[in-house]
Amino acid sequence: MNEALSSHGHRPYSFTARDVVAIGFRHQRVLVLCFVGVVLGVSLSALFLPSKYRAETKLLVKRERVDPVVSPDQNAPMTFHDTVSEEEINSEVELIQSQDVLQKVVVTCGLDQKKLLSSILHPGQTQANRTDKAVLDLRSDLQLEVLKKTNVIFIAYESHNPKLAQKVLATLNDAYLQKHLDVHHPAGQFQFFDEQAEQYKKDMMAAEAQLKGFTGQQGGVAPITMRDMTLQKLADFNGSLETTRASIAETEKRITDLESQVHSTPTRLTTQVKAGDNAQVLQNLKATLLTLENKRTELLTKYQPTYPLVEEVDKEIADTRVALTKEETSPVKEETTDQNPTYAWVSSELAKAKADLSGFRAREIALVTIVNGYQGQARELEQKGILQGDLMRSEKADEANYLLYTKKKEEARIEDALDRTRLLNVSVAQAPLLPSLPTRSPWVFAMVACLLAVAVSLGVVFAIDYADQSFRTPSEVMSELRIPVLAAVPIHRTNGLRAGNGNGNGNGNGHGEDITYDQTGIIQERG
Repeated sequence: MNEALSSHGHRPYSFTARDVVAIGFRHQRVLVLCFVGVVLGVSLSALFLPSKYRAETKLLVKRERVDPVVSPDQNAPMTFHDTVSEEEINSEVELIQSQDVLQKVVVTCGLDQKKLLSSILHPGQTQANRTDKAVLDLRSDLQLEVLKKTNVIFIAYESHNPKLAQKVLATLNDAYLQKHLDVHHPAGQFQFFDEQAEQYKKDMMAAEAQLKGFTGQQGGVAPITMRDMTLQKLADFNGSLETTRASIAETEKRITDLESQVHSTPTRLTTQVKAGDNAQVLQNLKATLLTLENKRTELLTKYQPTYPLVEEVDKEIADTRVALTKEETSPVKEETTDQNPTYAWVSSELAKAKADLSGFRAREIALVTIVNGYQGQARELEQKGILQGDLMRSEKADEANYLLYTKKKEEARIEDALDRTRLLNVSVAQAPLLPSLPTRSPWVFAMVACLLAVAVSLGVVFAIDYADQSFRTPSEVMSELRIPVLAAVPIHRTNGLRAGNGNGNGNGNGHGEDITYDQTGIIQERG
């Protein structure tokens, strides 16, 4: 065989598809035996292994029922969302996989029953151990999946018994729905609210009895009303008292002013003054003067002017003339006086003011007594009003609590009725049906057998070929030993015969023949 050499005397070796086919041809017997053995083994296993049946169910998580929050408030908050969140769906999945739910399924379906192989391998295993082991197996065997873009939880379970597979899922649905009910709707709400309502009803009746007794003691009149009326009267009398005190001060000031006016006002006043001559006196004086002059004239006829008698008459005439002149120059003045009306009015007003002052002071004393009485009565009514207010508030609070817990009791009764009819936010969208066909098809087994046989056969053949340390081609010699091959002698095995020539060219046709180069045919070029 002629091959082009590189600058070092050999060409590099490369692994090609022809080499792979050559490996198969070299170990075709092992290849065929492995392939047939694996196919037969898988087929026999599929034939003798019991079939498995798959049951499926679907649960729909919805939001149709909104329960009020358990709260003592009158208006409990109710939060409603149209969509179901991912967290809520994941919570329901965790409830399905909870320990108590799976344990109930295990016990109900008898998955923890004692088996022959288990009793041999674990002779001292207790019932609790078997139950826990069955729960772990059930958790691993259950296939749970939340379908995309839906609120549906898909559950599947496989078993060799189709009825058992259906029963497991049916029991799981019932246990899960009961668990959902227990978690979202705790038991005992109705009884709790009923007890609270009865207790508050008794308290309300007791408060009403106390309020009626208190009202009866007050004569049927509310202390608050009486207090308001008393305070109104107290305000009126306080106003009258202040008015009276103001009147007292005003009257005292008036009395002081009137007394000062009494001292400065005269008791009598001149009502008429008359001035004039005293006619009677003047007439008498003139008559006397005339008589004296006549007498002097008569005496002068007898005596001399120096005569004593004449001088005496002259003196009398002079005195009379002086008296007459005096009377003429000093007229008579006549004055008429009367009682002073101002003094009388001031005296009258003073007496009246003193009388008013005495009345005002007596009224002040009476008003002070009345005001003090109303103040004490108002304080007493205030205390009674506080007591009545406490009784009324207690009665109203008990009534409000009674009505509240009666309403809550009715809501709890409705919830219990809905729970009994299984009107929940989770429903079974698809009930588990009895599977009639096994999960593994013969065609699937055949395909698996073929693929496994091909993989095992190729692996065994390549392993054997890799473990073989002999050189099979000149290329392997050149690649491993890095020496040039001058000639190769092929060994032809055809029906046990062996042939070859010195040039490395065999006379076989190369189809279905195992060609091996003898190591003795390798000739090394010497320098």
